[in-house]
Amino acid sequence: MTRAARAFWFNPPGPGEIRAVPLPACGAGEVEVRTLFSGISRGTETLVFRGGVPASQHELMRAPFQEGEFPGPVKYGYLNVGVAEDGPPELVGRTVFTLYPHQTRFVVPASAVTVVPETVPARRAVLAGTVETAVNALWDAAPLVGDRIAVVGGGMVGCAVAALLARFPAVRVQLVDADPARAAVAAALGVEFALPADARPGCDLVVHASATDAGLARSLELLAPEGEVIELSWYGDRPVSVPLGGFFHSRRLAVRASQVGAVAAARRSRRTHADRLALALELLADPVFDILITGECAFEDLPSVMPKLASGELPALCHRVVYPEEGSCSA
Repeated sequence: MTRAARAFWFNPPGPGEIRAVPLPACGAGEVEVRTLFSGISRGTETLVFRGGVPASQHELMRAPFQEGEFPGPVKYGYLNVGVAEDGPPELVGRTVFTLYPHQTRFVVPASAVTVVPETVPARRAVLAGTVETAVNALWDAAPLVGDRIAVVGGGMVGCAVAALLARFPAVRVQLVDADPARAAVAAALGVEFALPADARPGCDLVVHASATDAGLARSLELLAPEGEVIELSWYGDRPVSVPLGGFFHSRRLAVRASQVGAVAAARRSRRTHADRLALALELLADPVFDILITGECAFEDLPSVMPKLASGELPALCHRVVYPEEGSCSA
């Protein structure tokens, strides 16, 4: 009898589907994980859903345990929390985070899982990849005591960055978003909120995460002379207009990319990917991050929920997927 699990596959331009997938036996140095929760990384997964990953980025955008090729069909995702049910004794029974797609059960090398600290609820741990992105962004940005900082774009990543910046001493942090409803999120995170037109200028640093031309333009407008924008947005195959005329040169402004695929240069010689992920999980002991989880659905509902997330019909920061308590099936 062949063991099987169930996985969600993106199938652009279709809605996606749940398929049975083979589940190999757990071998030496491997661990079998039963998924409890996964998280939908809305910006990236929406691009995958609509087939918007540029051909030039097909290899760079591969998830660690992706199956299939872009534009699709493809099994994609990287925010997975589960229980190790077989494998090394020190892992069995532990809650673990894995950069794995939306799948009920899977087998991976033991080195691919990170134990979730006991201080972090499994439901919150789905944010580990997002907080890891925020950690990397701040390693790139290197904010200083007393800085005036704006985070433009109050999505999942922008809010995670704002939550970490709120811990820095004497900084002024303002979350800037076109949606007035983000004011409540900003208040919960302990930072100021402003609509784009009302944002405070004179910033030493702006972190941009809105994935819009208007957001990037406003980010540049908010900078003080010789300030810098750290660009976290992923635009996929969409062309972007950047206003590099006007005051861009006279103020000596800068736009610099930050991308989680590589550890930030400032820490690359001293921190590994595993170190960065472990730090993100430690930071998630703070219950303030619960405000970033704004929706939830059952795994079986993913084919109907994903189109609503992609279209904006179902607004969400992080949408959490809940898995049934099931054993492996046979085929």
